[in-house]
Amino acid sequence: MNFEQQWLEYDYNPFILFSSNGKIKSVNSEAQFLLGAVNASEIFELASSYANITFGFKTTFLDLEFGRYKFFGLTVGYENEDEIGIKLYQKPSFKIDKPKPTGELTNIYTLVDLCISTNSISSTITYTRDYDPTIPEVMINSNEFIKLLNKIYVSFRENKVVCTKIYFRIGEHIKFEDKKYSLFSIEVKADSFTKINELKIFAKNSNFFVEVKSTTKNVTINIPMITS
Repeated sequence: MNFEQQWLEYDYNPFILFSSNGKIKSVNSEAQFLLGAVNASEIFELASSYANITFGFKTTFLDLEFGRYKFFGLTVGYENEDEIGIKLYQKPSFKIDKPKPTGELTNIYTLVDLCISTNSISSTITYTRDYDPTIPEVMINSNEFIKLLNKIYVSFRENKVVCTKIYFRIGEHIKFEDKKYSLFSIEVKADSFTKINELKIFAKNSNFFVEVKSTTKNVTINIPMITS
């Protein structure tokens, strides 16, 4: 692999080269992770739709979202009828101005269950759980986490069912002091939520990486797996 090929391989933005019939010919490292969240046929359809009418390259700016992946544009290029390439430009997943989490090693399931129990008191809401059981104890500020999660549950109080999901984010990591840490998420989702702006401000001012999505009615807390 020459130097130019290495640049492409380790690019933050996913690149996929397709054959004319939609079969994958090559991908870079980031594209391998993307293809775990979206079917290759959808990306090929994008490439076909946004390709230049004649041979060459065309860049288009638009908002795209596939799972946790968010993009602000893409470039499609082809020089013959046999293959076509697409590169998607990724928005940063998380703000990098957050400090490295501090606190004590904590069982995250215990904290989440505590918050659910607290919010279940005098409530008719059914709280469902979907937990990946493999998350280890992590370094976290328990008090701040409980405040944030309780604030999230308050925003979902007008629902009959609220689902809480804990899952490992495959292939994702964040770097503190040149060391990489894997990520997992706590996602709370229902049919609707209230106090959206207030929640967004609270989340922004917290020391956690939080995503508030009005369109899909879910709030996700993303936590690095710092175990010591």
